[in-house]
Amino acid sequence: MKGTVLYGPRDIRFEDREMPRIEQPTDAVIRITLTCVCGSDLWPYRGLQPIKGPQPMGHEYCGVVEEVGSAVKTVKPGQFVIGSFATSDNTCPNCLYGYQSACVQREFVSRAQAPILRVPLADGTLVATPGMPSEDLMPSLLATSDVLGTGWFAADAANVKRGSTVVVVGDGAVGLLGVLSAKQMGGERIIAMSRHPKRQELAREFGATDIVAERGEAGVERILEMTRGVGADSVLECVGTQESMTQAIQSARKGGHVSYVGVPHGVAFKGEELFFTLVHLQGGPAPVRRYLPKLIDLVLSQKIHPGKVFDLTLPLQEVAEAYRAMDERRAIKALLRP
Repeated sequence: MKGTVLYGPRDIRFEDREMPRIEQPTDAVIRITLTCVCGSDLWPYRGLQPIKGPQPMGHEYCGVVEEVGSAVKTVKPGQFVIGSFATSDNTCPNCLYGYQSACVQREFVSRAQAPILRVPLADGTLVATPGMPSEDLMPSLLATSDVLGTGWFAADAANVKRGSTVVVVGDGAVGLLGVLSAKQMGGERIIAMSRHPKRQELAREFGATDIVAERGEAGVERILEMTRGVGADSVLECVGTQESMTQAIQSARKGGHVSYVGVPHGVAFKGEELFFTLVHLQGGPAPVRRYLPKLIDLVLSQKIHPGKVFDLTLPLQEVAEAYRAMDERRAIKALLRP
């Protein structure tokens, strides 16, 4: 079997890998139907996040179960399943509180850009669809595996409610699906911060009412101007840089809610500055498994179409081009077909 491996900055290879197999009674092995490149994959790809040698890549996936371990009870061979980027037993205290991405047995999936994937803790990680979905729905189902689940968590953690004024910082796939999620949760005014026409168009399709192209201090000033000096009720930080986090916090009203789901790189807070903002902060790796059943239902009922974030489709063996296209911002998100 061939799979995707990152060797160093901008050095992606599609090469021979060991065939996945059942290693623990709680494992499942699935044949990947669709996978993709995530914006977070670009951090190590660009050399901004160190790796300790060749690193198998990929953590977004959907596919058909081929084999299960002896202890697996909730999924079976032949079922179409979607799973999170973080495995979970769904029974530990962290899982029961709804934070499956902090499961005490958690492992991070990192080999999904391949035709076959072993999924640990299959019962608590995988969710099966009622039957085999139609081909046209599969990209949207793949999106639930991470980017939609993360965008949904961003909106949830930022306390988006009916009538809220919402700001979304970041116009990548997660930010765009944060817009979609905020719309689904009843956000009334949804301001997407973007300077790219193609992404602005999709943001509006997903529910954005306003677009702000300014960044940093200028972006904050524009938000305050639009909200009569008050700031937004809810701000979703979907990038992970110091500038984006500062912009998010300063765009929120006093007592507002800020979520942060962009993997932080070089982000630091000054306690005394944060203290006087009075903002609520919540973030981290999204507990996608908490939301999967609801998000899958929304996709299957065609109430949402998150798969529209995939604007480039390539065969899996052309994965290196998928990374280049996203790195060069020629694509929002690249879909890969084994």
